[in-house]
Amino acid sequence: MLSAGLPQGTVPKLERPGPLRERVYEALLELITTRALRPGQHLAESELAGHLGVSRQPVREALQRLNTEGWVDLRPAQGAFVHEPTEGEADQLLSVRTLLEAEAARLAAANAGKAGIAALEELCAKGEQAVADDDVDLAVATNAAFHAKVMELAGNLVLADLAGQVDRRVRWYHTPVARQRGHQSWIEHRELITAISARDEKRATEIMRAHTEHTRKTSHQREQP
Repeated sequence: MLSAGLPQGTVPKLERPGPLRERVYEALLELITTRALRPGQHLAESELAGHLGVSRQPVREALQRLNTEGWVDLRPAQGAFVHEPTEGEADQLLSVRTLLEAEAARLAAANAGKAGIAALEELCAKGEQAVADDDVDLAVATNAAFHAKVMELAGNLVLADLAGQVDRRVRWYHTPVARQRGHQSWIEHRELITAISARDEKRATEIMRAHTEHTRKTSHQREQP
């Protein structure tokens, strides 16, 4: 049941102003990527509408869009279910992420100034504290913010746009392995900051490539029985 997967207060009622269809879509996508709605979970239109405080029509439209984008599976005579990502899907996505983020790290090392490096330091400290507190949700969100900042410092809008297209899906796949990666992930982030600060483009590329590969391998290990 939907209600069993959504703690009370998780889903605020949507405000009416603005394009409601888009707001419902964004709300459901956020619930999926944060795994408040779990892979394989049945999505009843009436329950979703009740949680969001809207009619069933925008929910139905949002589910159709999410199905097209691969977040939701619409099964004949059964309804909508949160997509269950396969190991192959995760592997392909994380391989693409490695290419994009390795280049972003190189460009960040070439372009980042003191303010950008300070922002990375602040995010790293926040992530380390989240790991120490065993706050997986905050660790995942801060990890995403750290990688987004590196991408911003790269200064390549085309690269950033491509990375933005996979960002939410990476976050979705990363959540189950966040605890396993734990503090080691943030040690690697510290190493990356050092390379960027030194303007060592080659080293920054190597660190980021190894960092994303470690996450991919951890994901593989988790899938094995």
